[in-house]
Amino acid sequence: MNISKREFSRRQLLIRSGLAGAAGLSLPAILAACGGDDGGDSGTLTLLFENWPEYIDVTDGDVLGTIDRFIAASGVAMSYSEAFNDNLEYFAKIQPLLGTGKSIEADIIAPTQWMAGRLRKLDWLEKLPLNKIPNSKNLEDAFKLPPSDPTGEYSLPWQSGIAGIAYNIDATGRELKSIADLFDPEFKGKIGMLTEMRDTVGLLLLGLGVNPSDITSFDEAAGAFEQLEKAKSDGQIRAFTGNDYLDDLGLGNFAACIGWSGDVLQLIIDNPSVRFVVPEEGATLWWDTMVVPKGAKNVEAAAKFMDFVYDPVQAAQLTAYVQYISPVKGVREEVAKIDPALADNPLLFPDDETKKRFFPFADLSDEVEMQFEEAFSGIIGA
Repeated sequence: MNISKREFSRRQLLIRSGLAGAAGLSLPAILAACGGDDGGDSGTLTLLFENWPEYIDVTDGDVLGTIDRFIAASGVAMSYSEAFNDNLEYFAKIQPLLGTGKSIEADIIAPTQWMAGRLRKLDWLEKLPLNKIPNSKNLEDAFKLPPSDPTGEYSLPWQSGIAGIAYNIDATGRELKSIADLFDPEFKGKIGMLTEMRDTVGLLLLGLGVNPSDITSFDEAAGAFEQLEKAKSDGQIRAFTGNDYLDDLGLGNFAACIGWSGDVLQLIIDNPSVRFVVPEEGATLWWDTMVVPKGAKNVEAAAKFMDFVYDPVQAAQLTAYVQYISPVKGVREEVAKIDPALADNPLLFPDDETKKRFFPFADLSDEVEMQFEEAFSGIIGA
């Protein structure tokens, strides 16, 4: 995710998903499933994970969240921080240290995959001790050897999602299917676009018949920027937003917008007028990925945590809570034990044909990246 996720009643979602009281949440069951405290010196370590806001299941009453389940199972002391608000902002925060060969406090961070690729190229990441993460074998094939980590040695995805079209059928009066619907004059002044360049430009490229995974130059994407600039000047676009699009979408101020799957799924729980669709032309695929910064003090403890969350039982509880696509094999079967309806949700568990319509954004060179960001900022007024 790229900005703070929507806040809502997490306890309510847990109850609706059947997690409260679900089998496997008690401490004895956790310890049995994960081997319990290993009796070693892991309890002396303090592990820090810096992630995005509202992006993990938290302890609520008798329902233990991922961090507390991990602490109980491993004996590793751990803290968790919602330090990410924006990839570039976080990069600026860590650059003065990692850029001069110094370490940062965090042992695990979760940048979006393209930023993870930049950190790898700068040699700011440690290789993961995959031999100490046996559950890494559960990584879904679609996430193996991505452009951001072509050898698969530096990252394990945290959660994944897609950007597609979200709309309020009370405002549109009809179902939407195509990216072209965002430019229908009928919805002038009621369209929202994201401030995340890759998702907005990527979706527009798909609408123009261009695969965003294959672009290598600004010229190949120029048509999308021209379309976006024209839509803004014509008054088609009401606003460029972060996650605050959800409020306008729910109220019908946005008839339609580019939206993120997990956020919209959460909104639909309380507002059945809201819909999310993978456009006919396709959707952009993204994921935030766990990496270990160069010089991290607790690499072995980080490996323990990664192994824990790649256990399908643990990953399923996280998925049922955050409602994004899990990168872990076997999660669907475990989610079905929590909530069979959730396991049948095609946005959480897309079939193979649907997956073929998901396109990650290309891994751009620094020079081309700068061209994209400057052009996009000029249009949205950032």
